[in-house]
Amino acid sequence: MTVPFANITQLYINGSWQAPSNGHEPIVNPATEAVIGEAPIGGHPNVEAALQAARKAFDEGPWPHLTFGDRIEVIRRLRLGIERRADEIRQLLIAEVGSSYMMMASAQFQGALDAIDYAIKLAGDVGPEPSPLSLKKNPFQPGERDLFGAGVTAYDPYGVVLGITPYNFPFFLNVVKMVPAMLAGNTVVLKPSELTPFSALLLGELAEESGVPPGVLNIVTGGLEVGKELTRDPRVDMVTFTGSDEVGAAIMKQAAETLKKVHLELGGKSALIVRHDADVTEAATIAALNISIHAGQGCALLTRHIVHNSLRPAFVETVKAVLATLKIGDPADPEVVVGPLIRESARQKTERYVQLGLDSGARLVCGGKRPEGLDRGFFFEPTLFDGVDNGSTLAQDEIFGPVGVVIGFDDDEEAIRLANDSRFGLSGAVMSADSAAAYRMALRLRTGGVAINGGTGDLFLQLPFGGYRRSGLGREFGPGWLKEYMQEKAITYSVG
Repeated sequence: MTVPFANITQLYINGSWQAPSNGHEPIVNPATEAVIGEAPIGGHPNVEAALQAARKAFDEGPWPHLTFGDRIEVIRRLRLGIERRADEIRQLLIAEVGSSYMMMASAQFQGALDAIDYAIKLAGDVGPEPSPLSLKKNPFQPGERDLFGAGVTAYDPYGVVLGITPYNFPFFLNVVKMVPAMLAGNTVVLKPSELTPFSALLLGELAEESGVPPGVLNIVTGGLEVGKELTRDPRVDMVTFTGSDEVGAAIMKQAAETLKKVHLELGGKSALIVRHDADVTEAATIAALNISIHAGQGCALLTRHIVHNSLRPAFVETVKAVLATLKIGDPADPEVVVGPLIRESARQKTERYVQLGLDSGARLVCGGKRPEGLDRGFFFEPTLFDGVDNGSTLAQDEIFGPVGVVIGFDDDEEAIRLANDSRFGLSGAVMSADSAAAYRMALRLRTGGVAINGGTGDLFLQLPFGGYRRSGLGREFGPGWLKEYMQEKAITYSVG
């Protein structure tokens, strides 16, 4: 069966399609290992063309000078194009990313539409913000009229924004990078993961249909060298990146040469704290889903389970029982919950961490191997370790595979210490019958977000998302989302 959008063989630059300078490479379905299409590979000539186009569209084009209302109308047309082709986009995400139907209803597809809606709402509220009136004696001419003045804070776009996105939620993150940047008046160069290029290239077709002016959105594929060339170039004013902390650190170094703004949403090893009075079944169900959803390929997933020792045996057995009910297999099957890892290299990495866990003396509760009967595709069983040392590699590294670890504790102080003993700080959770005690713990956790007793999923976009420490810089979503893509300008004036 032909996969929608997997026949795109060129790059979208300056409002038209350009041949890739480095040829093409096969993209495989991670569930079947079948080739779905030959994707274009960008190189230096494409990078140069994209930067020239984005720079000219910002410096000379109308886009940054349009009203927010005018830019909103363009993005609304883009959203309508996504809705019209929703079924095709979903088919691509299943084949290219290995996304399950369950994930389509959240971040993979529907989340992208919700993010556009929220960004449009924020854009409608952006405007100059007045300062308090200033009234004081004239220090230069005593006895003359008092000085009376006021001011506003105005917002300008940064310029050319480079968005670099990963493979785990590519369509969602491509939208999350480009839409707020464009609404704020910037022009964009989008560099997707080389593993999931079609999820980005399809946006070129939709931009063309929606009347996005030439140069405002440019899509260039390629590997590390393309990324380095883009991040180092002085024509780029801002880089926004989602991915691993190692690559984020490299991007900071590359961007430092030209002192551009860097916005980073990086990895995590997030802790789920289960207090002595928690509902074991509820906590274990949340833990099991965080291990298994999207095969563990999510930066904010709760994979470090810090459990009160009085509940630990029951928690471990319940997680094991829940995991046993989750169907593993091809995500084209609507009943499948656990799909594949993105490539064989990701599965081998997961296997190495399982061996490290065994070598450290942790107890393998379940999983730890390739599932029987699935000879094609990069599948791995959801895996749980108990009795894990919080200082071990297994507990400290972001595996990006379906592996969870259980660490025991005896009192709240110990739980907080264990949770904060991490180089990451992206997400977290506390389960407890005492919501006030859970809230007090949440205030002390060094992480960008904490969900108490499951949190409230419908507030995801309305609250800022980002991390502490090696989990990143800046925030996505929340009321200040668009302002991440704008400069503040103070304008003062005399009233009389």
